[in-house]
Amino acid sequence: MVKYGHLRCEEIFAMSLLAILEFPDRRLRLKARPVAEITDTIRALAKDMLETMYAAPGIGLAAIQVSQPIQLIVLDISEEKNQPMILINPRLVPLGDERSCYDEGCLSVPGFYETVERPAKVQVQALNEHAEPIEFVAEGLLATCIQHECDHLNGKLFVDYLTTLKRERIRKKLEKQHKDADGRA
Repeated sequence: MVKYGHLRCEEIFAMSLLAILEFPDRRLRLKARPVAEITDTIRALAKDMLETMYAAPGIGLAAIQVSQPIQLIVLDISEEKNQPMILINPRLVPLGDERSCYDEGCLSVPGFYETVERPAKVQVQALNEHAEPIEFVAEGLLATCIQHECDHLNGKLFVDYLTTLKRERIRKKLEKQHKDADGRA
């Protein structure tokens, strides 16, 4: 049985927004370390990450994107945004040879979307926020989202699947936006 836990209203109001790192920030290239113990601090970080993800708005967020190089991801692909998932120390195994393509975006690469091809189905093993092992098969958008977020844990971004030319154009545009924003501040 898969347990993800659902947040009560009073828990949501106790959370805070976190700053999301943006490409080409070098910290996004760090490899996340496994979570050794699931503490109240880890659970609080996961809740803050969910609030940050919902506010952005996005459907997934890895701890490395909020300057925490640990193996923790949160996601919610539901239309109603009421099915949060917290995956700690996730491990993925592609199932079969079938591939799928989705237009991916990223909270760390705001405003850019590109088609990325990934395995269509993956076996997921992780711990939930209660340190309970969970295992399930993910397909479709869920599989894509989990793979995208797990890439972050390995210092990889969706732009790494693009041609060098496309990746450099995106990097230059974001650097210009950051420079322009700094000039206005």
